[in-house]
Amino acid sequence: MRAAARGVFPPADGGTTVLAQPDPRHAGVWAFTAHSVIFLDEDPARVLRTLHEVDADPLAASMNPFFLAELARRTGRHVETIDLVTAAPRLPGPPPLPLHPADASDHPRVVSARRRRQDVRAWTTPDGTGVLVLGRGPAGRWEIGLEVAEEARHAGLGRQLALAARHLVPDGDVVWAQQAAGNTRSIRAFQAAGHRPVTAEALLVAG
Repeated sequence: MRAAARGVFPPADGGTTVLAQPDPRHAGVWAFTAHSVIFLDEDPARVLRTLHEVDADPLAASMNPFFLAELARRTGRHVETIDLVTAAPRLPGPPPLPLHPADASDHPRVVSARRRRQDVRAWTTPDGTGVLVLGRGPAGRWEIGLEVAEEARHAGLGRQLALAARHLVPDGDVVWAQQAAGNTRSIRAFQAAGHRPVTAEALLVAG
């Protein structure tokens, strides 16, 4: 994933790589251009056999709902959505947007991040209309989540929060974000903040 964030992608050979989970919490599928990576604690031969049984375009089979549903059934997990994953390099200096630490917040966005990520940190805008969350996701990557209150939308705050996160990620790293494929408003905000598409992702979530 670090290489992909730099624009160095797996070979577009139509292949599939099966890896062990990076940690017990995270399992799922990454779909790059003509190459998929499945990270799951299951016999790789069985995973590939299931993939080849899917009646779909081989280049898209790893994101086929029937394949994902079968993995979920076998692992006792569930797939919530297929996301676009984007990345942007860290920027030096403090964020241009004033933010207040909110690690103890009970905001739903922060609570959700604590369930899904590790080392979660949170901030809010001074007026409370914007929330920014940073935490470690699959393979230890630093991911952000953000939310803008209804009354503050359509004014560029989402883009400003996404840009601020690039200043808050630890030194020498990149910041990652997930956007639902249909959430074009969010996709545009992250791209305006310098994020670039890296992969499609379907996580197998426990519980």
